[in-house]
Amino acid sequence: MAAPCKAVIIPGNGGEDVAAHGWYGWVKRELEQIPGFQCLSKNMPDPITARESIWLPFMEMELHCDEETIIIGHSSGAIAAMRYAETHRVYAIVLVAAYTSDLGDANERASVMSLEPYGSPAVPLSMAASSLGEPARQCAVLHSWKPQCRCSAIMGD
Repeated sequence: MAAPCKAVIIPGNGGEDVAAHGWYGWVKRELEQIPGFQCLSKNMPDPITARESIWLPFMEMELHCDEETIIIGHSSGAIAAMRYAETHRVYAIVLVAAYTSDLGDANERASVMSLEPYGSPAVPLSMAASSLGEPARQCAVLHSWKPQCRCSAIMGD
């Protein structure tokens, strides 16, 4: 697997400007100090509801997430990172404030980001893990073992 050459920040839903909201801008500036490394952070389409059918194609077609990309997903963006990695090769995913339920929130229920745990009949672990690089595969396995817990994971090589 090639070394990572970029990171992409996938924010949580809410509609704030990614460049100015929370820690996103700070992480982008820090990562861009690495020679030859790029960090992208763009406002997501459908930023309030965060529909999977809109976010995942945007990650592929606009952000060009690929096997040389580290996806940093926050909240709904963490779910999007996991769902993207099920069907696309990525270098790694970093999950910040990931969750495994709709948190009792009507908007989260409407987001349509599937919350089926890895290894369930809807998301077979063999299908999810087969297309991942080792760091992302480790995350998929961790998630399948403890789908009920809330945790953040930072994956390295």
